[in-house]
Amino acid sequence: MRILIRAMGTIAGLFFVLGFGPARPEVPESLKAPAGEQVILMAHATGVQIYVCQAETEQKSSWVLKAPEAELTDATGKQIVHHFAGPAWKHIDGSEVTGKVVVKQDAPMTGAIPWLLLSAASHTGEGTLARVTTIQRIHTDGGLPPNATDCNTSANGKESRSAYSADYYFYAPAQK
Repeated sequence: MRILIRAMGTIAGLFFVLGFGPARPEVPESLKAPAGEQVILMAHATGVQIYVCQAETEQKSSWVLKAPEAELTDATGKQIVHHFAGPAWKHIDGSEVTGKVVVKQDAPMTGAIPWLLLSAASHTGEGTLARVTTIQRIHTDGGLPPNATDCNTSANGKESRSAYSADYYFYAPAQK
């Protein structure tokens, strides 16, 4: 059985190296990665969106996103990326990418954070994420801030964590 699993892993690796990596997901036109880029990593995230109540007065208050905190796993369930404030992603190989939101679109699922298209703003380290140029966050579930009425002067500075899940697609220029 182990030999079969290793063989399947080797074949999957060869497909990736030969350019038969993960397929682009179906997304609205505004969220599509640029032509000439290919998916180099797809991972499923589970974690929280951390919000902070900022209440200057009872009439002027809101929940503001402080940071995401999530673990991304590959198709086998292995944890491969940590997602945190920036927004940034750090791969287990030490490479890291920080993104900047380019497009935000309401999620098709009610009660879910928006789908995003991000561009890479900076990189550190060598490895998988070092050549990432575009990131998509799609298939979101949950993660919205608490009710606005729960943020008032008595709750000023209070943090709230909203559970969420999403799929992340990381793109890099296609290798010829």
